[in-house]
Amino acid sequence: MVVIDPRSTPLSRRADLHLAVKPGTDVVLALALHRYLFANNLADTKFLSANSRGADRLQTRAEQWTIDQAAKVAGVTSSQLEKFAELYADRNPAVIRCGWGVERNRNGGNAAMAILALPAVAGKFGVRGGGYSMSNSAALKFSPSMWLQAKEPSTRLINMNHLGRVLLDYNDPGIEMLFVYNCNPVATMPDQNRVIRGLRREDLFTVVFDQVATDTAAFADIILPATTFLESYDLVNSYGEMSLQMSRPVIDSVGDARPNVEVFSELASRLGLDETETDAEAFLRVTSTMPDDIRDNLLEHGSVSSSINARPVQFVDVKPRTPDGKINLFSEQLDAEAPRGLYGYQDLSENNFPLTLISPASNSTICSILGELVERAAPLEMHPDDAKARGIQKDDAVRVFNGLGEVQCPVSLTDTIRLGTVCLPKGLWNKNTFNGSTSNALVADTLTDLGGGACFNDARVEVERIVRASYEGAAIAISTSSSKIH
Repeated sequence: MVVIDPRSTPLSRRADLHLAVKPGTDVVLALALHRYLFANNLADTKFLSANSRGADRLQTRAEQWTIDQAAKVAGVTSSQLEKFAELYADRNPAVIRCGWGVERNRNGGNAAMAILALPAVAGKFGVRGGGYSMSNSAALKFSPSMWLQAKEPSTRLINMNHLGRVLLDYNDPGIEMLFVYNCNPVATMPDQNRVIRGLRREDLFTVVFDQVATDTAAFADIILPATTFLESYDLVNSYGEMSLQMSRPVIDSVGDARPNVEVFSELASRLGLDETETDAEAFLRVTSTMPDDIRDNLLEHGSVSSSINARPVQFVDVKPRTPDGKINLFSEQLDAEAPRGLYGYQDLSENNFPLTLISPASNSTICSILGELVERAAPLEMHPDDAKARGIQKDDAVRVFNGLGEVQCPVSLTDTIRLGTVCLPKGLWNKNTFNGSTSNALVADTLTDLGGGACFNDARVEVERIVRASYEGAAIAISTSSSKIH
């Protein structure tokens, strides 16, 4: 087992090989493996010829990334990377499990492309346990839009990762009303300070529809209470299970809380768009459009498994859903969309802010969900050598900052994170830091090279020790390196 992660985790400590790469360099690691496979006649040219398009273009783009060059950029040793390449080429079956997070940087789209192309080039498809695994949530091939017979909206679509600039800068037309549901943008959106400035607009009417009083709710004109999964009907699939499950309410709605379906249904009714519908009625309407066997199993047993082989083998039972059933390894459209072309790489380092901040999930929250239950201040994880160079000691209070903002929090010194990288969990609430800002205050709203995703894992920061004092209840942070009061 090989684990690629800037941090040492319980999984990586069980691995045969751990590559603690610099954040944002996964793409060059993958391209080095491609070059190794092609250069050593280990690429499955028969499979590529029969089942793919664009392998020659991928090979050309990978050519510059030798093992030594990629190792230097990624911050691992050449022997580690070569060992990985040898293991992957030699072992069969071999599977790649691509997690969520590798794409959250300015090289993320190309990283995903290069990583997910590896099983095709190495010939790892066609056997049980080979290929790659991400999410099985689409295994049933059901389309909610087919069930609901809903048309795509004609209104403009706005990338939520640009919420701050949308609220402050859009004027064609501007945003006058914001309805927030299933989301806590103050805690989860990039460029947190700009998002907050936008929410503070006097002329913005904000409705927050949530189960708890989130950080975003503090900026609401109206707060509507929402039900939990314990109080409403739902249809549920997941990353891992190849099944669809029915969720039934086990208690009545608490107080004035209402399900999503009923709130939006009544809004539609009041706007003259549709009739009102209860949660249960909507559930029955949706299930009535399903094939009989699926609906009957769902209602009788509470779940239904995929109608296809429950243990599919890629390129035996299932193939890509492309027009010709082949893997497209080089898309001209994506090549034009990516700033540096398909399989391109950009250096993310900055001299003024030498540390990379990553914001992985914690075991305390799901994004920001359940954050109301976390009371303690979250520590910044930092390598002891990075701390020593800055005069920072165990349990010090620190200021993490860049041109966008700053976060004040405790520090935890650990060699489980690579040198040059610091870590603060995602989904924190303002009560989890000393100054009420979280890691997203340091994350720019730049987008990934492909797909328009957020770049949570390539923020560049500096860290310094602070002395925290209290004066009439107000926190005062005094930088020991610059003698400035913040």
